[in-house]
Order: sequence, then C-alpha cells, then structure tokens
Amino acid sequence: MFAAIAIVLATVVPQAPPPAASGNLLLVGARIHTGTNVDWPGALAVQYGRVVAGEQLDPAVDAQRIELPDSAFVLPGLQDAHGHLLGLGAALAEVDLVGTASFAEVVARAAAKAATLPKGQWVLGRGWDQNDWPDTAMPTHAALSAAVPDHPVWLVRIDGHAGLVNRRALDDAGITRDSAAPTGGEILRSAAGEPTGVLVDAAMALVAPPPPTDAQVRERLLAAHDACLAHGLTCVHDAGVSAAVLEQMVALHRQGRWQLRTYVMLDPDERALIQRGPWQTPDGRIVVRAVKAYADGALGSRGAVLLEPYSDRPGWKGLLLRTTAGVRELGQLCAEHGMQLCVHAIGDGANRAVLDGYSTIAVDGGLAERRFRIEHAQIVAADDFARFRELGVLPSMQPVHLTSDMPWAPQRLGPDRVLRAYAWTRFHALGVVVPFGSDFPVESVDPRRGLYAAVTTRAPAGGPPLRPDQRLSREQALRGFTLHAAHAMFAERQLGTIELGKIADLTVFDRDLRTCSDDELLQARVLLTVVAGQVVYDGRGR
Repeated sequence: MFAAIAIVLATVVPQAPPPAASGNLLLVGARIHTGTNVDWPGALAVQYGRVVAGEQLDPAVDAQRIELPDSAFVLPGLQDAHGHLLGLGAALAEVDLVGTASFAEVVARAAAKAATLPKGQWVLGRGWDQNDWPDTAMPTHAALSAAVPDHPVWLVRIDGHAGLVNRRALDDAGITRDSAAPTGGEILRSAAGEPTGVLVDAAMALVAPPPPTDAQVRERLLAAHDACLAHGLTCVHDAGVSAAVLEQMVALHRQGRWQLRTYVMLDPDERALIQRGPWQTPDGRIVVRAVKAYADGALGSRGAVLLEPYSDRPGWKGLLLRTTAGVRELGQLCAEHGMQLCVHAIGDGANRAVLDGYSTIAVDGGLAERRFRIEHAQIVAADDFARFRELGVLPSMQPVHLTSDMPWAPQRLGPDRVLRAYAWTRFHALGVVVPFGSDFPVESVDPRRGLYAAVTTRAPAGGPPLRPDQRLSREQALRGFTLHAAHAMFAERQLGTIELGKIADLTVFDRDLRTCSDDELLQARVLLTVVAGQVVYDGRGR
C-alpha cells in the first residue's frame, strides 16, 4: 500500500514542502490582511506558489492577474483544524437529518429514501438531534420500524456518538433484551428492558452496515473536498483516517484531482502506519503526521465523561472510551515514531484523564515539542487549564459547538460547571495556542459560523449569548482558523500568515471580515480559494 508515494520521512515533516510547479498569481485591488500587525501594501504577487515582492514577479513567467473590487478582503487561507472528510461526503450522499424539527420528520425522510431502494437495502442517514424536538427524550424505534419494515435502517445522531436502528436492523444484529453493551457503550432500553433502538458510542459497533466501495469512498471524498474549497477552506485536519481511506485520497492526488491541503490524523488502530512515522506527498498537499483517538463520547448524547454526574441525569458521568493508561500507551508509541497524538476529550473527566496520560509520556526534548493536542477541550476542570500550558498541549476547539449546544448545555452541566465550558478566551489568557475548526459533519463545514460563534457567543438566530466573557476579537478569531491552526500542524513557518516566502494559501471574501457587522459575517461570500498560488475555487460569478 502507498507504494507510489515518493517521499517517506523517518522523523519529521519538513517546514518547507515543495510548492506546486505552477502557481503564479497577481491579486490587485483588494484589502489584504496578512495576519500580522500590518496589512499588505498594494497588489499581492505569487510566484511558483509562494508570496513574493511585486518587483520580483518575473515578467517572462505567465501569471494569472485577477482584478478584485476594493471591497474584497484577502486573508491567509482558512483552515479547519478538526473535520471528517469522509463523514462529510457520506452525509452529503445519505439521508440528511440535520435540522429536523421532530422525530416524525426523521421517520418521514427515512421512509422516503426507503421507497427508492430495493427491499433489504440499508437506509443510512445522519444528523438528527433530539434536543431540537418538542420531546427532547431519546427516540425509540417503534414509529421508524412501522414506517420502514423491510429495510435495515441506521440513522446516526448529529454528533456521531449515537445511532438509531429500526426493528429489522436490531434483529439482523441480534440485539435483544439480553444483549450486553460493550465497554464504553450503552444500549438504551425501555422501562420493560427492551432495546429502544438507540446505541451510544461503543455499542454503535454492534450494527454493521455494508462499507462503501473504493469508488464510493473516492466519490465521497471528492464531494467533501469540493464543499471545503467552496467555503473558503484551503486546509483541513482530517481526524481519524483509516489506511483504506488514505489510500483512496492518495489515489485521487496521483490523478491530479486533490487540491485541498490535508493534514491527516490516522485512526489509532493503524499501528503499522503509525510506526512508519511522518510522511507526505512530494508537493506537501497531503501530510501524515498525527493520530486521532477518543477518550469519551459527546455531551449531547451524555457520553462525555464528567468528574461529577450530569445535572440532568443523576448518577451518570458518561462513557470513558480510553483510560489514562491507554492514552499513555498510545502517546508513547506516537512519541517514539515522531507522530503527534490528538485525543478527543469533551468532558472535564476525560480532559483530566488525557492530561494525566500525557504527563507520563517520556519524550526527548519534552512533550511540548510534539504539540500533542486535545480535540474539543470543551469542559475543563478549573485546575486543569494551566496544565495545558505546562505540558505544551494544544486545545483544538470548535466555537460553533457553543452555539449549537447553548439551548441545552446549561441543563446538562449546571450553572457552575458551564462557566468552565467553551473557554477559549481563558486559554488565550494563559498564552496557549488555540486552533479552531468545526468538527464537520457534526457541524456545518462553513467557517463563517465558527467565526460568528467565537466573536458573539450567541446563536445566529439571535437571543442572549451563552458565554459572553469568552468573546474574541475578529483578529483573534481569524487567527484560530489561520496561524494557530497552522501551528497545530507544525506549519506556522510556511502557512497561516501572508509574508514573503510563505506558501500562498489564500481565502478571498467580498467584504472585510474584521470590520463588517456581526450579521454580515454570516453573509460574506467566498470569491476565491487559492492553494499554493492556484485558484481552486472561483465564486465571483455565482
């Protein structure tokens, strides 16, 4: 596998991946935010994929000249520091349940899809959230089973940490009242002890829809790739990638069809690839240097591990998916092979378990050099914030989780604990680098939503903010999606700001995101997405 990759690096990925052979560009007429303290004066010149001074642009070399309106805004290429490309592509291909206003609507959409399929074929969907319905209790399969009796149905909750099956799928999986949930999972049951159809975290593995074919994987990856570029993203940190999916991504790259810069976090089960150490494609477009693991579930499905019980479920503290010892073992393996470990931890109990595990890893030069990450860092114990700084651990956060969770998070956490949640400003005050992402398809791939959440801490529809003390300035929020995200992938010397010699990854909007109103943040339109000086998305005529 991966025999066609020409470059294998034994220790670290170089700070200067080779630019593409082309990538000559001249942007004229826009305001250019460099991500530093000063704006770029005049036109922006790019040669062979890197930023150069205007007088250095060789007139003998053809360069694409683009005249932009004075209102246009150029900034360092936006990154999403935590997304799931295959998951986004699958969500685009399957039944879309995002925004459903009731369980009846979920059932109706699943039934409509089933009507288009031969009997016995799986109906797959994602995106339901019981917190958005009049009845916020977890659903049961009865109505779904009645509406779709002849197809196995698997509908994943919006956070990816719970799923609902119908009676046909329960029977096919052999799940009965006598079935035991695996460690780290829960089979929800009725008062009579029967499975309701909802499986949480590790119990989701009891259901096994057929895996997509290689062709379907490539199709879904490309759909996600195109969606990211259209939303102005130049780079995605792809969390939890299997060897099989990586093989298809690399195949697309060999065919010249993969323009999105991609920082790959391997699935922790891919031990052979982890032991191989960091490597990249020759042009640096795909970099494999990290590993993504889970310590707990999600807050919305009460799988996040809390130090004290949930305020709305007495006695329940969540589902621990990886112990401190497990974090230590995997972290040591990563450290010994030059790989960065990134562990999903949402609850304060899970964050502490991961920090405890990280603190015992033996690393030459100290752990800070390896830039280990905690993905989400959503609720943190008061004494643990400083430990991120002391250990050099990066809290990789998703501001949009705040605005999605705000209708119910205070009830889950209680009035005191919620003040330790979504605390990116608290990390900033400690001098900690905080990369930002979205966690798509759990949330929208649209980075404007994350920017809006970070600077307002209120829902797009209006209403009071949840954590107004955590509001960031526009520059701070933009830095989370640019320079801080680049730092999280060891690329701050080449990406994240617009400076001479740096790689020209750029995002161009139709208005200045630093000065427009809050509402206009959500209305700003992507004009261009540029990767290594090449225009990979042009939205000017749309």
